[in-house]
Order: sequence, then C-alpha cells, then structure tokens
Amino acid sequence: MAQCGQDRRAEETEEPINSRLSDMPQRGHERRAEETEEQRNRRLAVMRQRSQQRRAEETEEQRNSRLAIMAQRGQERRAE
Repeated sequence: MAQCGQDRRAEETEEPINSRLSDMPQRGHERRAEETEEQRNRRLAVMRQRSQQRRAEETEEQRNSRLAIMAQRGQERRAE
C-alpha cells in the first residue's frame, strides 16, 4: 500500500508536487484546529519527548552547533 503511494509520488511532475506540498500546512492547521485539549497535550508531550531524546543523543559538537545557530538567530531578530 505504501509502495503504491511512493510510486505515484515518484511519477509526479513539479506542479502536482507543489500543489500537494502547499496543501500540507493547511491540512495540519485544520487538524490542530479540530483537536481536543487532551489530543493537543498528547501531541506536545510527544514533541517534547522526541526533542529530549534528540538532545540526549547529540554529541558535544552537535550541541555547540545547535546553540551557535540559536544565538545567531537571536542576534538577527534583535537586529530587525
């Protein structure tokens, strides 16, 4: 079943790809608008857990890079 979807996407031209990709944020927004508070809390808890897991697995170099990017973005926002 999943292979069928992958095959169909592999044959797509640029226009259907762009259309499909532009619809994705709208669908996500609609899903979030319809979710209950319990569903929202569960979704955010999963996001938090994944973030903590990524940070636990990252190397010192990856951590330093992530923090440098955060600092750079903060400076750019303050400069605006």
